[in-house]
Amino acid sequence: MRHAKKINHLGRTDTHRKAMLSNMASSLILHKRIATTIAKAKALRTYVEPLITRSKDDTTHSRRTVFSYLQDKKAVSELFREVSPKIMERPGGYTRILRTGFRKGDATEMCIIELVDYNENMLAAKETKKAATRRSRRGGKKGGVVASAAAPASEKLGVNAPKEAVKDDIVEEATVVEETEVVDETNVVEEIKTGETVISEPETPVDEETKE
Repeated sequence: MRHAKKINHLGRTDTHRKAMLSNMASSLILHKRIATTIAKAKALRTYVEPLITRSKDDTTHSRRTVFSYLQDKKAVSELFREVSPKIMERPGGYTRILRTGFRKGDATEMCIIELVDYNENMLAAKETKKAATRRSRRGGKKGGVVASAAAPASEKLGVNAPKEAVKDDIVEEATVVEETEVVDETNVVEEIKTGETVISEPETPVDEETKE
Protein backbone atom coordinates (compact mmCIF):
# COMPACT_ATOMS: atom_id res chain seq x y z
CA MET A 1 0.00 0.00 0.00
CA ARG A 2 1.24 3.52 -0.89
CA HIS A 3 -0.07 5.43 2.10
CA ALA A 4 1.74 8.77 2.71
CA LYS A 5 4.12 8.22 -0.22
CA LYS A 6 4.05 11.51 -2.13
CA ILE A 7 7.04 10.89 -4.44
CA ASN A 8 6.29 9.53 -7.89
CA HIS A 9 9.11 7.05 -8.56
CA LEU A 10 8.34 7.12 -12.32
CA GLY A 11 9.19 3.41 -12.56
CA ARG A 12 12.90 4.08 -11.96
CA THR A 13 15.44 3.60 -9.23
CA ASP A 14 16.53 6.50 -7.04
CA THR A 15 19.80 7.17 -8.89
CA HIS A 16 18.18 6.82 -12.30
CA ARG A 17 15.35 9.18 -11.36
CA LYS A 18 17.71 11.87 -9.97
CA ALA A 19 19.93 11.73 -13.06
CA MET A 20 16.89 12.04 -15.36
CA LEU A 21 15.46 15.03 -13.47
CA SER A 22 18.88 16.71 -13.42
CA ASN A 23 19.17 16.41 -17.21
CA MET A 24 15.61 17.61 -17.73
CA ALA A 25 16.17 20.62 -15.45
CA SER A 26 19.32 21.58 -17.36
CA SER A 27 17.45 21.30 -20.68
CA LEU A 28 14.59 23.43 -19.37
CA ILE A 29 16.97 26.17 -18.20
CA LEU A 30 18.92 26.21 -21.47
CA HIS A 31 15.99 25.90 -23.93
CA LYS A 32 13.24 27.52 -21.78
CA ARG A 33 10.70 24.79 -22.73
CA ILE A 34 10.69 21.05 -23.27
CA ALA A 35 8.10 18.43 -24.29
CA THR A 36 7.55 15.49 -21.96
CA THR A 37 4.82 13.49 -20.22
CA ILE A 38 2.53 14.91 -17.55
CA ALA A 39 3.98 12.70 -14.80
CA LYS A 40 7.57 13.72 -15.59
CA ALA A 41 6.62 17.40 -15.89
CA LYS A 42 5.02 17.41 -12.44
CA ALA A 43 8.07 15.71 -10.94
CA LEU A 44 10.37 18.16 -12.73
CA ARG A 45 8.44 21.16 -11.44
CA THR A 46 9.05 20.21 -7.82
CA TYR A 47 12.72 19.58 -8.66
CA VAL A 48 13.62 22.73 -10.59
CA GLU A 49 11.62 25.49 -8.89
CA PRO A 50 13.63 25.40 -5.63
CA LEU A 51 16.78 25.75 -7.73
CA ILE A 52 15.33 28.81 -9.50
CA THR A 53 14.48 30.34 -6.13
CA ARG A 54 18.05 29.67 -5.01
CA SER A 55 19.36 31.61 -8.05
CA LYS A 56 17.88 34.87 -6.69
CA ASP A 57 20.79 34.99 -4.24
CA ASP A 58 23.82 35.15 -6.54
CA THR A 59 26.57 33.96 -4.23
CA THR A 60 29.28 31.34 -4.49
CA HIS A 61 27.45 29.13 -2.02
CA SER A 62 24.23 29.30 -4.07
CA ARG A 63 26.05 28.49 -7.31
CA ARG A 64 27.76 25.48 -5.75
CA THR A 65 24.46 24.24 -4.31
CA VAL A 66 22.72 24.47 -7.69
CA PHE A 67 25.68 22.84 -9.44
CA SER A 68 25.43 19.86 -7.07
CA TYR A 69 21.96 19.20 -8.50
CA LEU A 70 22.46 20.08 -12.17
CA GLN A 71 26.08 18.99 -12.76
CA ASP A 72 26.21 21.36 -15.77
CA LYS A 73 28.28 24.57 -15.78
CA LYS A 74 26.47 26.07 -18.79
CA ALA A 75 23.06 25.55 -17.17
CA VAL A 76 24.25 27.10 -13.90
CA SER A 77 25.67 30.19 -15.63
CA GLU A 78 22.50 30.55 -17.75
CA LEU A 79 20.34 30.30 -14.64
CA PHE A 80 22.20 32.95 -12.66
CA ARG A 81 22.90 35.36 -15.54
CA GLU A 82 19.79 35.23 -17.74
CA VAL A 83 16.91 33.56 -15.89
CA SER A 84 17.44 35.01 -12.42
CA PRO A 85 16.96 38.73 -13.36
CA LYS A 86 13.67 37.94 -15.12
CA ILE A 87 12.12 36.00 -12.26
CA MET A 88 13.43 38.25 -9.49
CA GLU A 89 10.03 39.85 -8.78
CA ARG A 90 8.01 36.62 -9.10
CA PRO A 91 7.24 34.91 -5.76
CA GLY A 92 7.20 31.32 -7.01
CA GLY A 93 5.35 29.59 -9.82
CA TYR A 94 8.17 29.88 -12.36
CA THR A 95 6.98 27.06 -14.66
CA ARG A 96 3.81 26.40 -16.64
CA ILE A 97 2.47 23.05 -17.91
CA LEU A 98 0.51 23.10 -21.19
CA ARG A 99 -1.25 19.87 -22.17
CA THR A 100 -0.76 18.89 -25.81
CA GLY A 101 -2.77 15.68 -26.14
CA PHE A 102 -2.02 11.95 -26.10
CA ARG A 103 0.99 10.14 -27.52
CA LYS A 104 0.41 7.58 -30.26
CA GLY A 105 1.20 4.02 -29.27
CA ASP A 106 0.62 4.01 -25.50
CA ALA A 107 -1.79 7.00 -25.29
CA THR A 108 0.30 8.72 -22.62
CA GLU A 109 -0.81 12.28 -21.94
CA MET A 110 1.85 14.69 -23.23
CA CYS A 111 2.58 18.31 -22.34
CA ILE A 112 5.00 21.19 -22.70
CA ILE A 113 6.65 22.58 -19.57
CA GLU A 114 8.10 26.06 -19.93
CA LEU A 115 9.39 29.02 -17.96
CA VAL A 116 6.58 31.50 -17.46
CA ASP A 117 8.59 34.67 -18.14
CA TYR A 118 9.86 33.44 -21.52
CA ASN A 119 6.51 32.95 -23.27
CA GLU A 120 6.37 36.25 -25.14
CA ASN A 121 2.99 35.57 -26.80
CA MET A 122 1.14 35.04 -23.53
CA LEU A 123 2.84 38.02 -21.90
CA ALA A 124 1.84 40.30 -24.80
CA ALA A 125 -1.75 39.03 -24.70
CA LYS A 126 -1.89 39.68 -20.96
CA GLU A 127 -0.69 43.28 -21.40
CA THR A 128 -3.23 44.00 -24.16
CA LYS A 129 -6.00 42.54 -22.00
CA LYS A 130 -5.04 44.85 -19.12
CA ALA A 131 -5.05 47.86 -21.45
CA ALA A 132 -8.45 46.93 -22.94
CA THR A 133 -10.30 46.48 -19.65
CA ARG A 134 -11.97 49.53 -18.18
CA ARG A 135 -13.97 50.09 -15.04
CA SER A 136 -17.61 51.10 -15.24
CA ARG A 137 -19.78 52.54 -12.50
CA ARG A 138 -22.73 50.55 -11.26
CA GLY A 139 -26.15 52.09 -10.85
CA GLY A 140 -29.38 52.74 -12.71
CA LYS A 141 -31.25 55.82 -13.79
CA LYS A 142 -32.03 56.90 -10.23
CA GLY A 143 -28.39 57.45 -9.44
CA GLY A 144 -27.92 59.53 -12.57
CA VAL A 145 -30.96 61.72 -11.82
CA VAL A 146 -29.88 62.35 -8.24
CA ALA A 147 -26.35 63.15 -9.36
CA SER A 148 -27.57 65.56 -12.04
CA ALA A 149 -29.91 67.28 -9.56
CA ALA A 150 -27.22 67.56 -6.92
CA ALA A 151 -24.62 68.92 -9.34
CA PRO A 152 -26.04 72.47 -9.78
CA ALA A 153 -26.82 72.70 -6.08
CA SER A 154 -23.27 71.81 -5.18
CA GLU A 155 -21.98 74.32 -7.71
CA LYS A 156 -24.04 77.09 -6.11
CA LEU A 157 -23.18 76.26 -2.53
CA GLY A 158 -19.58 75.21 -3.15
CA VAL A 159 -17.79 71.88 -3.30
CA ASN A 160 -17.50 71.45 0.47
CA ALA A 161 -21.10 72.46 1.23
CA PRO A 162 -22.99 70.38 3.82
CA LYS A 163 -25.43 67.74 2.63
CA GLU A 164 -28.43 69.37 4.38
CA ALA A 165 -27.92 72.65 2.49
CA VAL A 166 -27.75 70.79 -0.83
CA LYS A 167 -30.99 68.92 -0.04
CA ASP A 168 -32.79 72.19 0.86
CA ASP A 169 -31.66 73.80 -2.37
CA ILE A 170 -32.95 70.84 -4.39
CA VAL A 171 -36.36 71.01 -2.64
CA GLU A 172 -36.65 74.75 -3.34
CA GLU A 173 -35.91 74.23 -7.03
CA ALA A 174 -38.59 71.54 -7.21
CA THR A 175 -41.24 73.78 -5.64
CA VAL A 176 -40.44 76.63 -8.01
CA VAL A 177 -40.94 74.33 -10.98
CA GLU A 178 -44.36 73.25 -9.66
CA GLU A 179 -45.49 76.88 -9.19
CA THR A 180 -44.51 77.83 -12.71
CA GLU A 181 -46.50 74.88 -14.03
CA VAL A 182 -49.64 76.04 -12.14
CA VAL A 183 -49.26 79.60 -13.46
CA ASP A 184 -49.02 78.30 -16.98
CA GLU A 185 -52.28 76.38 -16.53
CA THR A 186 -54.14 79.50 -15.30
CA ASN A 187 -52.86 81.50 -18.24
CA VAL A 188 -54.19 78.86 -20.60
CA VAL A 189 -57.61 78.97 -18.90
CA GLU A 190 -57.76 82.78 -19.22
CA GLU A 191 -56.81 82.59 -22.88
CA ILE A 192 -59.62 80.09 -23.49
CA LYS A 193 -62.13 82.37 -21.75
CA THR A 194 -61.10 85.48 -23.69
CA GLY A 195 -61.25 83.55 -26.93
CA GLU A 196 -64.96 82.74 -26.54
CA THR A 197 -67.39 84.70 -28.75
CA VAL A 198 -70.74 85.91 -27.42
CA ILE A 199 -73.65 85.39 -29.86
CA SER A 200 -76.27 88.12 -29.51
CA GLU A 201 -79.94 87.67 -30.53
CA PRO A 202 -81.04 89.61 -33.65
CA GLU A 203 -83.00 92.80 -32.91
CA THR A 204 -86.64 92.86 -34.06
CA PRO A 205 -87.41 95.75 -36.43
CA VAL A 206 -89.70 98.50 -35.01
CA ASP A 207 -92.34 100.08 -37.27
CA GLU A 208 -92.56 103.84 -37.53
CA GLU A 209 -96.32 103.71 -36.95
CA THR A 210 -95.92 102.08 -33.62
CA LYS A 211 -93.40 104.75 -32.69
CA GLU A 212 -95.81 107.50 -33.39
